[in-house]
Amino acid sequence: MTNDSRSERGNYPVFRKTLRQWHLRITAYAERLVADLEPLDWPESIKLQQRNWIGQSAGAAIEFPIVGGSGGRVTVYSTRPETIFGATFLALSPSHPLAKTAPAAPAGQATRSEHLVSHPVTGQQLPVYIADYVLSDYGTGAVMGVPAHDDRDAVLARAERLPVRSIFDGDGLPGEDEPTLIDSAHGNLNLNGTTISHARELVTEWLERSGLGGRQYRYRLRDWLFSRQRYWGEPFPIVYDEFDVPHAVPMSQLPVELPALDDYKPFAYDPDDADSVPKAPLGRAPEWVHAELDLGDGPRRYRRETDTMPNWAGSSWYELRYLDPGLEASAWDPGNERYWLGPDIGKPSGGADLYVGGAEHAVLHLLYARFWHKVLHDLGHVSSSEPFHRLYNQGVIQAYVYRDPRGIAVEATEVQEQDGEFVWRGERVTRHLGKMGKSLKNSITPDEVCELYGADTLRLYEMSMGPLDTSRPWDTRAVVGGLRFLQRVWRNVVADDDGSRVTDDPPSESLTRQLHRVLRSYHQDVPQLRLNTAISKLIELNNSVTRAGTAPREVLVPLVQMLAPFAPHVAEELWERMGERGSVSQHPVPRADHHLLADELVTCVIQVNGKVRARISVPDGIDAESLESLALKNERVQQTIRNGALVRVIVKPPNVVNVVVRIDL
Repeated sequence: MTNDSRSERGNYPVFRKTLRQWHLRITAYAERLVADLEPLDWPESIKLQQRNWIGQSAGAAIEFPIVGGSGGRVTVYSTRPETIFGATFLALSPSHPLAKTAPAAPAGQATRSEHLVSHPVTGQQLPVYIADYVLSDYGTGAVMGVPAHDDRDAVLARAERLPVRSIFDGDGLPGEDEPTLIDSAHGNLNLNGTTISHARELVTEWLERSGLGGRQYRYRLRDWLFSRQRYWGEPFPIVYDEFDVPHAVPMSQLPVELPALDDYKPFAYDPDDADSVPKAPLGRAPEWVHAELDLGDGPRRYRRETDTMPNWAGSSWYELRYLDPGLEASAWDPGNERYWLGPDIGKPSGGADLYVGGAEHAVLHLLYARFWHKVLHDLGHVSSSEPFHRLYNQGVIQAYVYRDPRGIAVEATEVQEQDGEFVWRGERVTRHLGKMGKSLKNSITPDEVCELYGADTLRLYEMSMGPLDTSRPWDTRAVVGGLRFLQRVWRNVVADDDGSRVTDDPPSESLTRQLHRVLRSYHQDVPQLRLNTAISKLIELNNSVTRAGTAPREVLVPLVQMLAPFAPHVAEELWERMGERGSVSQHPVPRADHHLLADELVTCVIQVNGKVRARISVPDGIDAESLESLALKNERVQQTIRNGALVRVIVKPPNVVNVVVRIDL
C-alpha cells in the first residue's frame, strides 16, 4: 500500500475491513524463542532483533470493576503496578470492546466513555477515555492513567483537567538510588516508604490474594496471521459443516489440491456497502468449495476453507525436505534428520551446520522457521529443537532502482536516459542504488549471464566480488574477468590438440612452496567463508603455473580440487581430462605440508586494542599457539599491557595477532 492509501498494483483505493482469518499461536512459544537463542552461533545483531521483536516484559494484570450497568471488569496490564495509587483514569484503545459505544476521537485526541470504573484498592470511581496512544495489540488494549509519572497520560490529564497524584519522593525511575513511595496506602495495602522494586512485589502479591489480578508476562509478539485471500498458496485442510463448525480433513484425504480456475482475481466488494464482504478467488470454484465428504460419520456436505496459506508455509521447513527430496511416503526420513540435523557436540540444539541468509529475514522467515521447527520437535517429528545452528548474513547484490512519482519501483529494463534524466513510458523517474530483487524490478536473471558466460563464470564472479558479508553493485563488465581465469586454467591443463598437458614431472621448489601456502590458506578461508580471498589465491597460483611454462600434476590436481566448489562444471571436466578417477567432489582437498613452509619467514603484526605495537618475523607455517606465545613475550607488547587486564588474544597465523586488554583508569 502506498502512502496515500492506494494499492501498489492498479492504484486502487485501499479500505480497512474486518476478516475472519487463521492464526498460528506463535505466542505460546515466545519464552522458548527468546531463551533458546543463547547457544546459537548467530550474529548478535540478529539475536537482538528477535529478542526485541518478541519483546518480553514482566508486569501484572490489574482488574478494574465497572460501575453500574451489567458490571464486569476492565483488565489492565502494567509493567509498573507499584504506581497504582497514582492512577486517576483509565485509557482504552479505539478497538477495545468498551470503546465501541463511544464517539470516535479526532486523531491525537481522546474522548470520554460513558463508563466509570472502580479503583481496585481505594474504590474511588475513575473516568474512562478512548485514546489512540493505547495500542490494541499490546497488553490488553487498556492502561491505567498515571499522569504524574507518564508523559502521554499527563497530556490527556491536562486536556481533561484530571487530578495528578505524585507517589514518589524522587523522579520515580528505578536505579541505584531508588526513590521510595509516598501517599500510597489504603486498607491493608501500605506501600509508603518502600522502594519501587519492593512495592512492585507487594502490589502483585496483594492483587493475587484479592482476586484482582496478579503477576503476568507479556510479549510484543502477536500470533502469526496465516491466511491469505488469493489463489496461489497451499489450501487449508479445513472444511465447515452446516453449523459453521470447522473440521480437519483426515490424513487419508490429503493433500487438498487447488482447483483449476480461469479467473484468479478475488471478488470485488462495494466499499460503500457495510454488508459487502470480500471473497477469496477460490470462491469462484463452487464445485470445489461445496464438497461431499466422509469424515468418519458418513457422507455429508461441507464447505471448504477458501483462504490459502502464505508463502511462509513452505519456507518455514524447506530445509527438512532437502534431506529427502525424492521421498514420497513421508516428507523426510527420521534417520536422515538425526544424521544431518540432530544434536551434537558443539550444537546441543541441533540444526543445519550453516545457514547463509540475509539480515532482512531476522524477524520473519528466521523466527517463523524456529517456531515451526519447535512445534515439529514437540510432536516428535524431528530430533533437533532448532533449524539452523550457525547463521551467516551475506551482503546483497545491488543495482539501480527506478521509482515513479508515487515512489513505486518500475521495470529497470524499460527506463531510458534522455537529456540527463530517466524516463519510463514517458514519465520522469528517479534513480537510486538498491538491492537487486523482484520487488524492485531491477533483477538480472541468471539465465542471461549463463547464456553469455556459463554458470561457472557466474558463480565465480559472485563469490569473488568481495567479502561475502558486504553488499556490492553488480557490474556485468567485470564478469568477463572470471571467464578469463577459467580459460587460463583450461589452457594449463588442456593442450591445443584437445589432449592433456599434465605431466608427472616435479614442480620447481618455489611453485611447490606456493602451492602449500595456498593449501594452508584455503583451509582457513573457506570454512570462514572468505571466498573472495580463496579465489584470489587460486588465480595467483594459476598465474605462477602459466609463467613456469609447465603443467605438473602435483600442482594442477589440487588446484582443480580447490576450484571445484566455485566452478564445479569446469573442474569436473578438467578432472576427467587429467585422467583422475571418479568425481572431483569425492576427493578431499589435500592439507599443506608444514615442513615446506617452516623455513620461510614472514612479518607478523602485533596489535594491542587495535593499535600496532610491534612487528616480528615468524616462520610461515607457525601454529596459532606458538604465535600467541611469541606475541605476548614481546617487550613492547609487555610494556603496553602491563597496567591492564588481558581479556583475550585473537590469532590469525602467520600475519596478525590482536591482544585485547582492559585498562582500568
